[in-house]
Amino acid sequence: MGNMNGANVPGPGANIVALRKDRGLSQVALARRSGVSVSLLSKIEVGDRALTQSVAASVARAMGLTLDEVLGRTPEADLSELSYAIRRFDLPGEPPRDPERLALEVDGLNRNRWNSELAEVSAKLPPLLVKVTNQAHATGRPSDWTLVADVYSVVYWLAARHRWMHLAELATMKQRLAAERADPIAAIVAARDDAGTFLNSGDFAGGLAIVDRAIVRAESSLRGRERAFGLGLLHLRGLTLAGRLRDKQTTNQHIAAAWRTAEEFPEDIAEHGIHFGQENTATHVISTASDMERHREALDTAEDLLRAGLTLPATRVGPLYMNIGRSQLALGDRDGTLESLEKAWTVAPEMAAVHPTSLELTRVLTSLHKRSNPRLTRLAKRAGIAM
Repeated sequence: MGNMNGANVPGPGANIVALRKDRGLSQVALARRSGVSVSLLSKIEVGDRALTQSVAASVARAMGLTLDEVLGRTPEADLSELSYAIRRFDLPGEPPRDPERLALEVDGLNRNRWNSELAEVSAKLPPLLVKVTNQAHATGRPSDWTLVADVYSVVYWLAARHRWMHLAELATMKQRLAAERADPIAAIVAARDDAGTFLNSGDFAGGLAIVDRAIVRAESSLRGRERAFGLGLLHLRGLTLAGRLRDKQTTNQHIAAAWRTAEEFPEDIAEHGIHFGQENTATHVISTASDMERHREALDTAEDLLRAGLTLPATRVGPLYMNIGRSQLALGDRDGTLESLEKAWTVAPEMAAVHPTSLELTRVLTSLHKRSNPRLTRLAKRAGIAM
């Protein structure tokens, strides 16, 4: 599979201009249909304000598009090997000669995921997916089908990072099928990822419905630590979705539930490729506070989190710095935004190269900055944004 580094994607706000003009819409017409002010839309288009995903979802609906189409997908790599492996879900071949190594290989794949090594993940996925699927068909054991579901969760993650939503939705469909034959926790992780496809497409209400249904299932099917882990994952997804909807009551309910559940874990844990605990809960609260324009709250929470010290992997720390940058920019701190973006690129360069928040903040900084700034120039070049 091709290298995913440095995909050249314009900032999401710049996409709106082209999409609007393709449809023959004026700023006034699009603003009216979207329920946003003409002034805000104008500032987003010229790069004076960053496009948030809540506004992007409203604009997308107004133009009959999905959120990922507005945010901009990265150029699609050669997915033929991965597509072949997915297509043969029900046509198993020979099981691997060393099945005892499969769990270790899945752990290694997840370490690449946590390190935000998108290219390495994409290279490892096809052969590993074939092996775990063949092994699960050969034994029929729930534990082996859980590994299959876990690998499809990584397929979803890779696709979501690039906003390849057809692949993300196919991955979660196969993940759900594997989960039907797996341990009960697999169905909860699959529901969390399924709700993620709604999040990535801009259907926040639909995603919340998936989360609500999965919470009921988790409460009845899981026990002990596994129950707390599963519910925690669902509440994190729920607070993100509710925050994008600007539903304060539902957001606060999920935040409170996530914090209660996280208290059961003195340190963040990683199971089925996903982290949960008090640190990861804090990163989600920071992101959602920024979504809801509670920027001072977001920065105060981030300050407390960073002061305590982070143990989370790059795949969580990179977006954390992007979200800190979002709130800094909203409060007029351009130097702080640039510093946060630089940290995101240092921690998770492959993710920063394709993440819409990273690209949008860089676009706005380059638009607002009227004087030469070598640091910003270097950052814009890495992001593929013309100065």
